Amino acid sequence: MGERHPLVVIKGAGDLATGVALRLYRANFAVVATEIKEPTAIRRTVSISRAITEGTATVEDVTGVRAVDANDALRIVSEGNIAVLADERAACLQTLKPVALVDAILAKRNLGTRLEDAPIVVALGPGFTAGVDCHAAVETMRGHDLGRVYYEGSPYPDTKEPGSIDGFTFERVMHTPKAGVFRVVREIGDTVAAGEIVAYVDGEPVMAKLNGVLRGLLPDGIYAAQGMKCGDVDPRCERRHCFTVSDKARALGGAVLEAILHFSAQ
Repeated sequence: MGERHPLVVIKGAGDLATGVALRLYRANFAVVATEIKEPTAIRRTVSISRAITEGTATVEDVTGVRAVDANDALRIVSEGNIAVLADERAACLQTLKPVALVDAILAKRNLGTRLEDAPIVVALGPGFTAGVDCHAAVETMRGHDLGRVYYEGSPYPDTKEPGSIDGFTFERVMHTPKAGVFRVVREIGDTVAAGEIVAYVDGEPVMAKLNGVLRGLLPDGIYAAQGMKCGDVDPRCERRHCFTVSDKARALGGAVLEAILHFSAQ
């Protein structure tokens, strides 16, 4: 793809963070994404976080490769891939010294990102204030303002309600009924019916709440806490949506690209 622009570090490698990573990568930025040691993204088929456990993860036409440390991450990006590093606190910033840091953890609150972490700091979602703990904040709530970049102020506060898809909100999402080892019964991309068992947690069934396509599911064998988000059903029944970056992720990626170019131009 030719010579790349300076390095961007993204905190998070789930589906929305991956949408950001792909947009920056295609705009010719070098990208390193950090993750926890046992990723819990349910939209695994479109998350480069899988590289942590599988070694590599390809989403659309872009590949994330697991890095063992910051120096290995530099090697991976020099070879034309996205580096994915198990580094929950983003300690790699000291070595990598990126031009920009993107907080795409989507924790609904700030887990430690600071304005001083990089020359440009962009944060996604509630819990951040532009000019206080980041240079720009991005709206993540579905609706008219999705993808809006705030150069002052904050995104909307967390409503605790999943975004509406075809009129469904809470019905789309499944949570673990108890703590225990998660065992899958169905696979991402399967068509499921309301009341159908898609997984078990320590022998307790997890059932779909509506008809649709199983778009997200925790990985088999992971230990899950009680009440943890563990699955997602898409009522639109478009199987291909399970394997491509979502509209929301693309919108957030475009917003992050805008913010980085805005401050780079200054």
